[in-house]
Amino acid sequence: MKFKMLKALFVLLLAFATLVGAQGFDHSHADWSALLNKHVSWNSPDTPNGVASVTDYAGFKRERRSLRAYTTTLAGVKQAEYDGWTREQKHAFLINAYNAYTVDLIVEKYPNLDSIKDLGSIFRSPWSKAVYPLLGELRSLDNIEHDMLRGAADFNEPRIHFAVNCASIGCPALRPEAFVAVDLAAQLEDQTLRFLKDRSRNRFEREAGELHVSQIFDWYRDDFEQGFLGAADLQSFLARYALSIGLTSAERQALLDGDIDIEFTEYDWALNDRK
Repeated sequence: MKFKMLKALFVLLLAFATLVGAQGFDHSHADWSALLNKHVSWNSPDTPNGVASVTDYAGFKRERRSLRAYTTTLAGVKQAEYDGWTREQKHAFLINAYNAYTVDLIVEKYPNLDSIKDLGSIFRSPWSKAVYPLLGELRSLDNIEHDMLRGAADFNEPRIHFAVNCASIGCPALRPEAFVAVDLAAQLEDQTLRFLKDRSRNRFEREAGELHVSQIFDWYRDDFEQGFLGAADLQSFLARYALSIGLTSAERQALLDGDIDIEFTEYDWALNDRK
């Protein structure tokens, strides 16, 4: 009788393990979303950068065990499993990985830092440290962003620059929810609109006739000129979002005609911490 009970229990456990294995990776990124929802919030809408967000790194530090549990699930994904995913599943996975590892990097030293740059050295930036396990290798943040996201064969998605977050005030907002494949296009578009509506980073100086935009558009100009939705140059990409930037229809046309100079605003590397 006891043997039969043990056998039945074993069969039950085996069936459960098989079910879990069949389900595979949680593409809802529910654990990461739960942490983001608790510790990231949009700024007050009546502020100049009310479309940006602030991060409660103290809260993340208190829940670092949960953060590490999530990054462990990321590290557990095998290359063969990843290769079978859709483009959107891969992009959401890598964006979330980049953001989660960045938060983990910050809380390692928090509150004893003023900027993510404080975590680098003369010889190596914080983005070049290959210490994050992903798809069977130790990766750096640079590797995730530039090789795995930007360098992918199917890359033509400049809006990822408004999704990956470098823990700085000058960065696009860290979203208070995980990126997920089923909503990825809408989330990326919302991130883009929010960033371009942020007048602390992007604004049209009418008296000077100059469009001042984030240095992101300078650093990654080639990405914005790869023909995304027909945008063959930076002016065309920005003109697509003329309303978010605050341009009239006449000013939009002037931008397309090359009659508006583009200047790049200084990047603020201070920590995007909730004070």
